[in-house]
Amino acid sequence: MQTHVGIREAKINLTRYLKLVKSGNEVVLTERGRPVGKIVPIEKKDLTLDERIKRLEDDGLLERQPERYRIPPPVPIPGHSAQQMLTNDREG
Repeated sequence: MQTHVGIREAKINLTRYLKLVKSGNEVVLTERGRPVGKIVPIEKKDLTLDERIKRLEDDGLLERQPERYRIPPPVPIPGHSAQQMLTNDREG
């Protein structure tokens, strides 16, 4: 859905129009009835992993776990890839 709004109106009620954008709508900014700009939602593919996780948390679809439940990062082993180690383990 697309909503057309004058710049002055957009400035006064910016929060209202940003809620529309967050819900997937576009807001076309007009000056004297002529379109001059557009506020559009950010494509999910353009978000970083942290931003996507934050969005899922904000939507209530994901809950951050306490630190004690987090999986530690993998320990790097110089000169070996995970695929090489898996292959060696399967063959040996």
